[in-house]
Amino acid sequence: MVDHRKAGGGITRRIALKTFGAAAGVAAAPGFVRYAQTQSSAPIKIGFQCHRTGIGAAYGRWYERVTNATVKLINDAGGINGRPIEIVTEDDGTDPKRGSEVIEKFANQHKVDLIYGTLFSHVVVGSAPIVGELKIPYYVVSEGYHVASGKLNRYCIQPGITDVKAQVRSVAPWIAQNLGKKVTLIFPDYAFGHDHRDFFEPAIRSQGGEVVAKIAIPPTETSFTRYIPQIPRETDVIYHVMVGPSVLTFVKELGEFFGSSGPQLFGFIDSLESVALDSPGLEFLEGSHFWEGMPRYAQPDQPDYVTFYREAVGLDENGASTDDSRDVSAAAHMFGCWETLYVIKAAMEASGYRGPEDRAKLIEATEAMTDMEAGREHPQGRKLFNGKIHQVFGEQYISQVKSGKLEVVHRTSIEDGLYEPEGDYTAMPF
Repeated sequence: MVDHRKAGGGITRRIALKTFGAAAGVAAAPGFVRYAQTQSSAPIKIGFQCHRTGIGAAYGRWYERVTNATVKLINDAGGINGRPIEIVTEDDGTDPKRGSEVIEKFANQHKVDLIYGTLFSHVVVGSAPIVGELKIPYYVVSEGYHVASGKLNRYCIQPGITDVKAQVRSVAPWIAQNLGKKVTLIFPDYAFGHDHRDFFEPAIRSQGGEVVAKIAIPPTETSFTRYIPQIPRETDVIYHVMVGPSVLTFVKELGEFFGSSGPQLFGFIDSLESVALDSPGLEFLEGSHFWEGMPRYAQPDQPDYVTFYREAVGLDENGASTDDSRDVSAAAHMFGCWETLYVIKAAMEASGYRGPEDRAKLIEATEAMTDMEAGREHPQGRKLFNGKIHQVFGEQYISQVKSGKLEVVHRTSIEDGLYEPEGDYTAMPF
């Protein structure tokens, strides 16, 4: 028996053994040949809940490109269990109400095998109850703590991207040691921002720091001049994690207010995903630091599998589209689509997935995963999956703006972000 983890398959020996057993069991079962002849060529239908419009549209555009690139690679290599993947896309408008409507459409009209792809946390939270009622697997590519909290249901899984709680625990020590210990948080006033608010404070406190102010801003805000003066004078570091179409305005107004004499800046790249760093008005960011889930700019020491990934999804050395240098990617998040689809593939093969009747087996196979080795299936880096909370843990990147580009200056370890689970989805019935 091959240990697929060591072979770079991104899956543990435990899963490999289950794959062998499932395949043997199916082959020995009465009617297997008939099933293989009549059913094996049918596509596996994955419902892609995509932010084509709304405040998440820039992310949705790149999530869709990465999804298409990954599916092409998987299908060109034989698909999953010999069957091609078919992506069925619906726009959720980055809106929780519309998101739940899309879930029902996937299940009742499109008859998909599972649903995948959602990013914005309020859409995930709004869709999760319907997913549980319909008993359909929901593989999200979000960042919020909502899945890991154990407060959703067993059908909600986040196996391809880390969550905010782990991210802030990873970067807080570096911030305290290198930038300062009196921090003002500026965050969007909804679930994703609340995770930063709730989890960064204990993380920085454990490093001898403190949060001196928390400034919540509505995600639809278009001007920030009334918020920026609320930043206390004793602030060493402004920790900002704004999202949406007005983030460029936010950073420009921050620069206009402080000039060159303000506090240190540490931003989550969410603030500037899909925004060119050489845009007029962003000169103020020179020398500041950002968290990145995966580096936007090609790094001189990047492994071959990272180069393979970037070429497959069409990224130039600056993290923009190879077809249009003005089309900047959402590089720090979109890798999660690639990795999640490969996790789905591995879990379907491990469980011998044939159709909706095997959805519980699919989830159990995902829950059984642990180590995921860095490689073509996991180009962002090595990961550790915790099946009890349906959440993956991984490495994080801290980059500095140098000459209008992002250069990685620190890479955290998986261990930096680990925390004790609060729930156990495996104890929940299907």
